[in-house]
Amino acid sequence: MREHVETLNSLGVNPVEVRTLEQLAHVDALVIPGGESTVIDKLTRLFDLADPIKKRIAEGMPVLGTCAGLIMLADSLSDGTSDQQTFGGLDVTVRRNAFGAQVDSFETSIEMPVVSSTPVAATFIRAPIIEHVGPRATVIAQLADGTVVGAQQDNIIGISFHPEVSGESRIHKYFLNVVADALGSSER
Repeated sequence: MREHVETLNSLGVNPVEVRTLEQLAHVDALVIPGGESTVIDKLTRLFDLADPIKKRIAEGMPVLGTCAGLIMLADSLSDGTSDQQTFGGLDVTVRRNAFGAQVDSFETSIEMPVVSSTPVAATFIRAPIIEHVGPRATVIAQLADGTVVGAQQDNIIGISFHPEVSGESRIHKYFLNVVADALGSSER
């Protein structure tokens, strides 16, 4: 999460870490970071944040999910635990840890035309992949072999990788433009 905060700070935004319903009520957008999706699921349910987050997403709140955040935004998981729940909202099916264990992590550059005309830096750490993209979502990032690693549906963006770890700020800048559009602002 620290890297997301630093990236957003570098773009002139002062983010608030959301851990309570009161904090959630006062944000216009949400970044769901990497980590362990089963832990995010359990903690948001334990602290009664899961349903309010689902509601805000359904109401159009802009959300960027990276790695585990993508898993939490997926409408379905091909390999979730028996009791695992997601926030949903992104019409995709995701497979968790698709690239293997921590030791299989890697960095690469990928084409992401909605973000930039030049490749973006991407760090994959026990990353998921998008196995199926439904009709409401659009592919926004793929590896050279065609593996889908990013999708967008309206104000929801889910990516398999960690741009913040690579020092890549263009994806966050793109997300801030999505937020500005959702808020009816032309300021970017």
